[in-house]
Amino acid sequence: MNRIELLQSKRKGSSMVLVLIAVVVLSVMGVGMLRLGQHNRLLAVRTASEIAARCAADAGLAQAISAMNDKLKAKSWSDKPLPKAINAPLSNFDATFAYTVTGDSGTGYTVESIGEAGQAVRTVTAILRLQTPFEYAIFMQGNIILKNGTTIDWYNYDADDEILKIGTNSTTSASIIAKTGVTINGDVIVGVEGDPDVVIDSQYEAAITGETYAAAEDYEMPPVTVPQDLQNSPSKGTLTDPTTMIDYGKYDSIRLGNSEIMIIDRPVTLYVLGDVILDNSAQIQIADVNTSPDASFALYLGGNFLSQNGGIINNLAKDANKVKIYGLDTCQYIDFKTNSVFYGAIYSPNADVRLYNSVEVFGSIVADSFIQDVNANFHYDASLRNACTSDEGVRFVVEWWSEE
Repeated sequence: MNRIELLQSKRKGSSMVLVLIAVVVLSVMGVGMLRLGQHNRLLAVRTASEIAARCAADAGLAQAISAMNDKLKAKSWSDKPLPKAINAPLSNFDATFAYTVTGDSGTGYTVESIGEAGQAVRTVTAILRLQTPFEYAIFMQGNIILKNGTTIDWYNYDADDEILKIGTNSTTSASIIAKTGVTINGDVIVGVEGDPDVVIDSQYEAAITGETYAAAEDYEMPPVTVPQDLQNSPSKGTLTDPTTMIDYGKYDSIRLGNSEIMIIDRPVTLYVLGDVILDNSAQIQIADVNTSPDASFALYLGGNFLSQNGGIINNLAKDANKVKIYGLDTCQYIDFKTNSVFYGAIYSPNADVRLYNSVEVFGSIVADSFIQDVNANFHYDASLRNACTSDEGVRFVVEWWSEE
């Protein structure tokens, strides 16, 4: 073989080597790309499964809370059985959830919800607590108007209790009017995405010791539900005789006048279809704890409430938990026109509550609007936050949760 042929042979061999190297490199790159694509697809599938499992676990928790609140509505609470679900499908997802509720009314309730999607599993654990309608000193769907010199403070609270709050679901300008000299010893909350500087009028003239901020979500004010047996019972007509022996019943209306005093010396629950009017120095008087320690008054009000010309609710026990007024959707106004001291709690989501004269309140008021025409102090009884399953308007909410 001459020199030229030898060189040509070497060039051909080199070319083959280069081709082989190129093939190997491309093959490696191709396999790498395939593996990368497969990895990305697996990662996407895994991520989608994890999201679906998390959604399923959250859905199980939400369903458990809803089931617990449905049990409350039955007005005959029992710890057995507690809600549970097994292998429940999650709508629009290839995922399932299961949940269990454990505990009792003494120790509290815990929900464990497990969501599964493919190989992904997520667990949500939550501790529930009962929330009463009286979490706030004053809360309205709309306006709150406080006159000059009013002080809002609280009592019966523990060192670790959440601070006193007043608030509104409204975001409208001047929904809360606090005149000069008003002192609010706590937080003031406005509606979701509301601007406190806009919603609270004259906040720089009032002294607000806490914070002002927008709520993260609307404060729910569910309608009042009258106990079924009271709804079904026949009405006893209009109650005008204060000496009538009452404890549990249904009436068309109540009207007391001419210094008449209806004494409540036992647990009394009334459902009044129409109005309650206290006139001419009439009183609904709740006995003091020494005379009748079990005395209490719960009023389910279908109409309106009016105290005037000296008419008052006189709670001699001086315990706001012993007088509770629950206004139905048809209750439009609750008016106090007599100088007095009121110990009690009012929950009436559709009513306008108005204090025409100097009415000092010890308790809580939750309604559609609140107007105070004459300055008088308002003292929030923090013990109204304590709840049991038989209380009106209570519901389960999440106090603490974790996710795995």
